[in-house]
Amino acid sequence: MNSSCLPRGRRHALALAASIAASSPALAQTTVVAATTLDPVVVTGNPLGSRDIAAPVSVLSGDELVLRRGSSLGETLNSQPGVSSSYFGPNANRPIIRGLDGDRVRLLTNAGASLDASGLSFDHAVPIDPLIVERLEVLRGPGALLYGGSAVGGVVNALDNRIPKEPLAGIGGAAELRLGGAARERGGAALIETGNGRFALHVDAFGRDTDDLRVPIHTPIEGGEALPETTRVRNSASTSRGGAVGGSVFFASGRLGVSVDHYDSTYGIVAEPDVTIEMERDHAGLAFDWHSSDGPLRALRTTLNHTRYGHDEIEGDGAVGTHFESTGSEARFEAEHAPIGPLRGVVGGQWEDFDFSALGEEAFVPATRTKRRAVFALEELGWALGTLTAGARLEKAQVDSQGDADPAEAKFGPARERSFTLRSASLSNVFKLNPQWSLSGGLSITERAPTYYELYANGVHVATSAFERGDPDLKQERGSNVDVALQWNDGTHHLRVGAFATRFSRFISLEATGATIEETNDEGETENFPEFAFQSVRARLDGVEIEGRRRMLDGPWTLDLSGKLDLTRATNRDTGEPLPRIAPLRMLLGLDVNHGLWGGRVELDHAAKQNRVPATDAPTPGYTLVNLSLTRRFALGDSSGLWFVKLDNAGDRLATNAATIQTVRGLSPLPGRSLKAGVRVVF
Repeated sequence: MNSSCLPRGRRHALALAASIAASSPALAQTTVVAATTLDPVVVTGNPLGSRDIAAPVSVLSGDELVLRRGSSLGETLNSQPGVSSSYFGPNANRPIIRGLDGDRVRLLTNAGASLDASGLSFDHAVPIDPLIVERLEVLRGPGALLYGGSAVGGVVNALDNRIPKEPLAGIGGAAELRLGGAARERGGAALIETGNGRFALHVDAFGRDTDDLRVPIHTPIEGGEALPETTRVRNSASTSRGGAVGGSVFFASGRLGVSVDHYDSTYGIVAEPDVTIEMERDHAGLAFDWHSSDGPLRALRTTLNHTRYGHDEIEGDGAVGTHFESTGSEARFEAEHAPIGPLRGVVGGQWEDFDFSALGEEAFVPATRTKRRAVFALEELGWALGTLTAGARLEKAQVDSQGDADPAEAKFGPARERSFTLRSASLSNVFKLNPQWSLSGGLSITERAPTYYELYANGVHVATSAFERGDPDLKQERGSNVDVALQWNDGTHHLRVGAFATRFSRFISLEATGATIEETNDEGETENFPEFAFQSVRARLDGVEIEGRRRMLDGPWTLDLSGKLDLTRATNRDTGEPLPRIAPLRMLLGLDVNHGLWGGRVELDHAAKQNRVPATDAPTPGYTLVNLSLTRRFALGDSSGLWFVKLDNAGDRLATNAATIQTVRGLSPLPGRSLKAGVRVVF
């Protein structure tokens, strides 16, 4: 049987069995050695499938993903260069890329938009559970050319096989179980895939339960007042469930596939001791791929996605305080033309509709509708100085407010429409100095339409404990970015040194006005909230990113040294103050040792003190955490597996995240000392 038609789990098992066979002659008698394959090509921001791309991309997959898998995307990716997390407690934890978050970081699933409410508020979780993800790709820097203005900071693409990508023959799958950790996680996931060479079917399910997060003993701070000492983060327990069914039919020149999936989660809000969020998301997707070896059109890729999302914020007495709901649809196509001499390229289009509403006492934005229509082109040219890539995008965006549902309330005003014409362009080059060394650089110009909340917010935002006011007359955000990097790859050795500079002539920032707004609650009590307004300011972000790995010892025992360093400096050029919630200088140093079926890792995770904060924020102390892990591979017939145990924050050091909003930073430190064990089996 052709190995390319084997179930993906079976192929992975054979590949792992090959490595086990090489290290254990006794097990070699029961293993089948698979052919060596190249690492998968990065797909995010790379529609032409090039192996040499200028954009800085991090990939998390395989055993590393298993070991770093957390309860959220932010936690899972926090160790990647240039990526921090918003960390509103352990449940609501969105990735931040190079100091940019919210609607400036595009979250994708298989290159399709995750249409949800996580960008609106720090306490809204992302409805993507890492348990079922096979591969994570992070594009650092502007991805607006291919994915729109909401990717000016970067892109996170969670890849799975819910719509099977390759023909399958037979049956295979995988299962994973995880127990322990600072939140006493009880989690597991399983998937089964089968096919007959023409049809392929995928089924998966996952679940996770956690308790209140255990942290080093500390004194929580709420509203400037000290609470009793504790070793738990209050109201941080969670329950998540989900699953999917998908299938593809394959023909000589491509495939057509569909999938449906469901996700629901119930989790506590750290900022409020008796409020929980009950979230549900339903999603349906369609993918069509076609390719040809001749003719003017060489490939066509089309995806359709439809998402229904909703969550209720449940008060302590069981009443629904606020109901959030959104419905979104997205269509995307890419057409790759035949090479014209050394020139090859792709043209495409994107269509997106997103309806949002919030009903209840804590609703601070009106019902809105957002529409986006875009066309783009990307061309690649091989020339004497390497690989040159250029692209452009034209986008029309419309953001409409339905105004007050009851005109007597006079909170959001009458219905209003805003339209924007957005232009983005990029130019990059990769120059091979020799087979090991390469020099890359990129220049991009991006524009982003203001979001519905930046335009129309008008009310108390409980997550920030502030009265937030939008500006319906905001213009589009406009910026430019330069990226340069020197990279070295030589077998197991790797080094990348990069730097970036981003300038915004119009950066939409939530700024303190100095005013205080008095609000009356349902009990007739009055509270005062500081007023923050969305304003356009000039901003500058500069940074460096260094990552590397070197094999120190080879043979029966292998020893690898790896490291990462990143630093972002962000400044409001209108006031001269730093932008808020920027991660400090961070360093990660790891030492991996492997012998036969066994592997171990010692890791130092350091964050410097963050003193560059605006007047409305406070400095954050630095920390150094020690993390340890032990793994063992095993084979059971044609199945293979990985067993692991992790000891995180071995010194039980108290640490806080500088990128966390200040109202929660004193309530939710990072996890304390914890032991977690798990096993993953591929069959």
